[in-house]
Amino acid sequence: MVTPSPTTPALGSRARWAVLIAAFSGLLFDGIELGLMPVASLSVSQSLLGDQFRHELAGDWFARFTASLMLGAAVGGIALGSLGDRIGRTRAMGISILFYSIFAGLGAWVKTQEQMLVLRFMVGLGVGGMWPNGVVLVSECWPNASRPVVAGVMGAGLNAGILLLSQLARVWPITPDSWRWLFKLAAIPAVLGIVVLWWLPESPKWLASRSSRRKEAPTPSARGDGGSRLHELFRPPLLQLTLVGIVLASIPLVGAWAASKWMIPWADKLASATHPGYKAIVQGWWALGATLGSFCGAQVAAWLGRRLSYCLISLGTTALTIVMFQLTAPLQSLFLPIVFAQGFVATLFFGWLPLYLPELFPTRVRAAGSGLAMNSGRFATAVGVFISGALFAALGGSYPMVGAFGALIYALGMIAIWFAPDTSGKNLEN
Repeated sequence: MVTPSPTTPALGSRARWAVLIAAFSGLLFDGIELGLMPVASLSVSQSLLGDQFRHELAGDWFARFTASLMLGAAVGGIALGSLGDRIGRTRAMGISILFYSIFAGLGAWVKTQEQMLVLRFMVGLGVGGMWPNGVVLVSECWPNASRPVVAGVMGAGLNAGILLLSQLARVWPITPDSWRWLFKLAAIPAVLGIVVLWWLPESPKWLASRSSRRKEAPTPSARGDGGSRLHELFRPPLLQLTLVGIVLASIPLVGAWAASKWMIPWADKLASATHPGYKAIVQGWWALGATLGSFCGAQVAAWLGRRLSYCLISLGTTALTIVMFQLTAPLQSLFLPIVFAQGFVATLFFGWLPLYLPELFPTRVRAAGSGLAMNSGRFATAVGVFISGALFAALGGSYPMVGAFGALIYALGMIAIWFAPDTSGKNLEN
């Protein structure tokens, strides 16, 4: 990789901060969408299923809602990531925010589980598109020396949203009789989407790259559209980098949703009768650890190097997830501290990824490549969640068993990382 050209224009300080604040806010609201169904799904199922409600059936619907969101995020991340390379990072980011806000808000009026399932897919389109465009926009607008800190801030955005949601749920408990307010609240970020579309400055690197492509290929067909960019990612010399990015992003995503997230409905099942707010407390402890962990992930990667840090994070997450599901349980004294520790270590990945993935790809396909890597992982997550849902049923509704089996996914990272290029100390390529 080469150092960016010195002629590439730079944003002023105010513009850079505006970009960072807007992208962080977009990811914060993204996190609220990701944390919404884990904390609300049991109440939603009790409300919509009525007399047909059973805990095993609710667990199956939780898996379906999660898989639907992940499938939508996979499609949206690839499509809207590619769109960001074509029409600009800020436009694609604004569209993504509008998608997840509007369709989340419509969830307040659903009458059936199937309607909610469709809306979660539509929300996922925006959730998936926000990550690559927001992360790449910030990466391209801030100096290379600042990128580990900025990547940490971006990684923390998602989990800060989950933390915020958990605190709201503690103040206003989510119950079968009171959950629709949460979906109405999730529509508010549409205002941010409009602001981003109309007023946020564009990436100077993207503008310079577009100008260069126009000079080299004056005809629209020669400039290349989203399809040709995706095609470029699947042929040499980028094919190997694309596959590496997909695998490294898939492991923590599949692990999080096929293993870690089961702790919240587990806590809800065991504590809802006597402690109705306990599930929000559990999510809050996890999200606090996750917010700190996702911020520190990029710093750890810069300190230990990309490969060693990923390997150690994989080892620590495997161990802590097994401990959480097998050696503790909700309402026990050690459960919340272990939840906090697992949240911290497991989300170091999500500070690591915003630093590493943009380093793999040149500017012309950076959003598409980052989006493809991150969101192909969500395709794998959807499959993994379906499998874990079936495993949950096969194990007689045992949350500890399905969580422990899912934890083994994280162990794959200790092997996969040694097939990845080490980009430590390298700047973003034009």
